[in-house]
Order: sequence, then C-alpha cells, then structure tokens
Amino acid sequence: MSAKIRKIIVQVDEVLLEMGQPVTPPTRRALAMAVIANPYAGRYSESLDELIAIGEELGGLLGEKCVQALGIAPGAAQSYGKAAIVGEGGELEHAAAILHPKLGAPLRKAVEKGAALVPSAKKIGGLGTAIDVPLGHKDAAFVRSHFDAMEARVSDAPRAHEIVVAVVVTDSGRPLPRIGGLQVSEIVGQDGLR
Repeated sequence: MSAKIRKIIVQVDEVLLEMGQPVTPPTRRALAMAVIANPYAGRYSESLDELIAIGEELGGLLGEKCVQALGIAPGAAQSYGKAAIVGEGGELEHAAAILHPKLGAPLRKAVEKGAALVPSAKKIGGLGTAIDVPLGHKDAAFVRSHFDAMEARVSDAPRAHEIVVAVVVTDSGRPLPRIGGLQVSEIVGQDGLR
C-alpha cells in the first residue's frame, strides 16, 4: 500500500428510536476513516498521481471495513458517501485527487454494484475539524429516503501534513422516512438514477 496510514477509525451509528417512535429495523450507518500522510503537503505539484492511487487503495479498504462493521453481506449495503479533510499544509485539490478519479470503483466492489454516483464533500481544516459525509442510495440517486449524512471527525487530525479520508456505508435509509418519491422496492438500478 502506498498510503502511509497513521490510524484507522471505524464506528457504527444505530438509531433505535426517533421522536418516540421505534425504528424497525434500526437505521445503521458505518463510518470508516483513515488518517494518512499527504505526500504533497507544503508544495505544489502539477501531477497528483500518488493521491489518485491512494484513493483507489482506500476506496476498497474503507468500504470493506464499513460492510464488516455492519455485519452484512456486501449486496445488503444500501447507501454510501465519501469525504476528505486536508490539513493546512495541503490544498483542496488534494482531496479531489483522492476522492474522484479512482476511489469509487473499489468502493462499489465492496458494496456490490453501486450504479449511482458516490456523493462527496471536501474541505481544508485543522485538528478535530468535522465534515458531513453526504449519503445517497448506491443504485438509484432518486431514492429520497436515503438522502442523509453522517458526521466524521478525528480529534487529533488532520495535522498540517495529513488528510482524513472518510467513507460511510449504510444498510438502510433515514429513520422513519415519509416524504414520498421513488421507493427502494421500485429501483431499476440501471442508470444510477432510478
């Protein structure tokens, strides 16, 4: 692996009750984060190929960790999202290099299929900076019940020369969804939209 990982954090959020109503089955979201060294910190580089390769490595690694944390088969994953926080020694394009060119394909493999775009967010920040990882259904972007987000934060990262890379995978939509739109049972899943 070319990524120099300082630490990996995995957590699961499980909602059992919302507004006094039971959530059955519970809404579960898994977050996996890697705190990595930024090979371009402190300098400008026209080529960001090293970060693109790191994104490819982390897409599969973090996606698999989420699926394992949920204790589900890959095909049971329902939504996903990705995000990155670049330390102050880097630039926003460093997050883009990790997230966009190659992270998606191995993440899709980790959750089986994934016809829809992977929602993403990026920012520059210091220690303890939080980012909301946006979520959408993995196979049909128009499924409103799966429009959601999960906060990602590492208390001691990113340091100036680091990047926090986060992936979230769920086995459900929001708790108690009731705003209509395309239902999970109606997904065709061919174009990533419906």
